[in-house]
Amino acid sequence: MKTEAIVFAGVAGFFLVTDVLYAVWSRDPAGTAALTVSFLMALLITFFFATNYRRKGLRPEDRRDGDVHERAGPVDFFSPHSIWPVTTAVGTALAALGVVFGLWLFLIGLGVLMAGVFGMVFQYARPQA
Repeated sequence: MKTEAIVFAGVAGFFLVTDVLYAVWSRDPAGTAALTVSFLMALLITFFFATNYRRKGLRPEDRRDGDVHERAGPVDFFSPHSIWPVTTAVGTALAALGVVFGLWLFLIGLGVLMAGVFGMVFQYARPQA
């Protein structure tokens, strides 16, 4: 993750320089805000990669002597029969339509979206016995 952190630090630096130059020369608040948000998002990704590198060290693909079999195996667990991704998608669509058609539809979509997110988060959470 060290390489990724360096790449995104470069992207963040680019957005910072661009943001400062744009703010000085244009005095446009909308463009300056957009470039500032872009800088902050790149900085957040840089922080994530750098923190993971510090916690976990080099991955097999980061080492010159790393082999493919070192990364073999299951990637993660994906629920095969879950209704919550569909619920989340419907909630997102309703919320997006609510931006166009009115607050009432947005609030319904937000409720469905939150139900879907909480369903995915707590689907396999079991109470401690």
